[in-house]
Amino acid sequence: MTRRERVIAALNHEETDIIPYHTDFTMQADARMTAFAGAHYPEKHGAHLSYVQYWGWPTEIPDKPEHFLDAFGVTWNRTGVDKDIGVIDHPIFEEPDITLWREPNLDEKRLRAEYEQLLKEKQDRFAFAGIGFSMFERLWSLCGMENALVYMIEEPEFTHALLDRICEYNLKIIDIANEYPFDGFYFGDDWGQQRGLIMGPALWREFIKPRMKRMYDRARQNGKYIIQHSCGDIVTLFPDLIEIGLDCYQTFQPEIYDIEAVKREFGQDLCFWGGISTQQLLPFATPQKVREETARIMKILGKGGGYIAAPTHAVPGDVPPENIQAMFDVFLNQEKYGIR
Repeated sequence: MTRRERVIAALNHEETDIIPYHTDFTMQADARMTAFAGAHYPEKHGAHLSYVQYWGWPTEIPDKPEHFLDAFGVTWNRTGVDKDIGVIDHPIFEEPDITLWREPNLDEKRLRAEYEQLLKEKQDRFAFAGIGFSMFERLWSLCGMENALVYMIEEPEFTHALLDRICEYNLKIIDIANEYPFDGFYFGDDWGQQRGLIMGPALWREFIKPRMKRMYDRARQNGKYIIQHSCGDIVTLFPDLIEIGLDCYQTFQPEIYDIEAVKREFGQDLCFWGGISTQQLLPFATPQKVREETARIMKILGKGGGYIAAPTHAVPGDVPPENIQAMFDVFLNQEKYGIR
């Protein structure tokens, strides 16, 4: 089977010759792995997915090192530990005033160039486009987290108006992506905490769900699969996400979910992508423990198909390269570990 065929089979809840797998890296982890294993280490490990994600194209601010300005006018400060995203310097919507909205000028030429480069280089991988910070994350990046949550309760008219504008902008990106032969579309939007939702289920259903449905419906054209990323505990939302057409949920954190129970309850409807802990296992375990736990999780979540094996997030910089290699060893030698 090709890598693309394996992923499609997994999304259709069919077992394959091996479980498809994928790994993303933060800049710090990538630098450590390059020093440890050489610059071509990703090519040696056969990742099954290939994608490009729009989230505002932050560009470095001259004379302000490690500060980046995105297309929405938000300044991201990366002087701290997080060198990949950072934290917002200050909110744009310090008051709930919709007249402050300025729709970004979408650089369609750049977007199309990224899509065309992805399709040119994908080889036999499953290829998809995506939007990061697609709804709630865009809200809080514009308003600040505290304001965003307060506005949901105290300023619902403003919040609906701002989310509608974000959604309409995203639909323009989706429409461009629909012109290309992608296999799927990905939405990044963190809704969960370690336990439960950041905003609670009622507010999510009022403000986020209807707009995710609009975007899912638009992105599903041409038979594309829908993939949703959210960190944290969002099990409460699985029935809602299935209802509006989600195919694959990423990230699946074993610290949060009873993986056997969730697979049993939702595994017929959702494909899971993730499962290998970047919170506890990969940073702190021995290589042998990484091998054992990776194999255990793959056996549970891969039963009957519906699983893409992967770390639960882009591998952070505190993960020892030896542990990454141990995880790769299981991915590449599944029969040896009793997975197939």
